[in-house]
Amino acid sequence: MDSESLLQHLNDELDSFRACLVGDLSVPVEHCGEWTLRDLAEHLGGSNLWAAAAVTEQHGDYQAAPAPRDSEGILRWFEETSATLLKALDTDPSASAWTFHPPHTVGFWQRRRALEALIHRWDAENALGITRPLDPVLACEGVAEVFDTMAPRQIARERAQHPQRALRLLAADTGTSWVYGPGTAVATLNATAEQHVLLLWGRMHISNTAFSWTGDEEAGLRVLADIVTP
Repeated sequence: MDSESLLQHLNDELDSFRACLVGDLSVPVEHCGEWTLRDLAEHLGGSNLWAAAAVTEQHGDYQAAPAPRDSEGILRWFEETSATLLKALDTDPSASAWTFHPPHTVGFWQRRRALEALIHRWDAENALGITRPLDPVLACEGVAEVFDTMAPRQIARERAQHPQRALRLLAADTGTSWVYGPGTAVATLNATAEQHVLLLWGRMHISNTAFSWTGDEEAGLRVLADIVTP
């Protein structure tokens, strides 16, 4: 996905998340531990500023100040963090930036932040009982990021093991497929791009009837169990 498309998706997803902040900020967010919607807003807004600093200051040590406690204050604060991030990322994607995984470019953050906003927009809407689809092309980008960035990073940090066998994921809606692991895939997991990315980020369970298998399901499940995201 090109830089312009990623920035547009980032803007749209941040706007959609912001719209959730006019709701009840005390509602729990199902897949984020004990966080409320307010906590999630503080996390996403604070990490907006952290990523912006990674580009403008070229380091990963930025610490955001606490977000305002009141509803109107955190809404304005979140808008400001979004504007700061979008301004920092609106530049040449090949420009240098601090990142926690290669490539060390602005383009890394354009993709990472669009996907962070995508998942947390889903979290916020889910907490409020809103059901709205993920863009399938951006969801495909999210699956790719798990395999080229998130899973390798967790292996490098010794939080996960190298896969011993290969698993193929096939997105029925886009026709896109990914193979994770060495050699020929022992099994193929079939679902939509949205369902795959939500599964990999722990928002759906493999027992959901949306998923179907071909090949050696047991072996495929073992590969899937070793894929760790932050």
